[in-house]
Amino acid sequence: MIAYVDASVLLRVALQQPDALPEWQQIEQGVSSALVTTESLRTLDRLRLRVNLNDREVASRRATILRLVASLELVEIDAVVLDRAAQPMPTELGTLDAIHLATALLWKEMAGTNLVMATHDGALGLAAQAHGLAVVGVARS
Repeated sequence: MIAYVDASVLLRVALQQPDALPEWQQIEQGVSSALVTTESLRTLDRLRLRVNLNDREVASRRATILRLVASLELVEIDAVVLDRAAQPMPTELGTLDAIHLATALLWKEMAGTNLVMATHDGALGLAAQAHGLAVVGVARS
């Protein structure tokens, strides 16, 4: 499976959370926005402050995040991505999620191949589905 991986998926895997993406091992090629690095490391920094992680824990988790990010094909945020993210969407979506979705859609168009959206974010998952992408990671109700 070729999957667009957002920060919610990457972080649950990196932090070894029990609700991490079950399909993680099925991802043969991962794609993400360069935004995923900033989002993931900012989340780790917030976690450090909220739960008082010691330096050793922070260093270990940071190394894991960077290793996982390095395994992904990162797409830079450029004017084309930002323009696509600024366009009207079929569902309500915040700025960062719009950048993720725009990146995924542009990558899919350029690669000419199927792409699955891997996210635990309900709004991003719904928007991806509205654009015809298969979605994994979002709890179905």
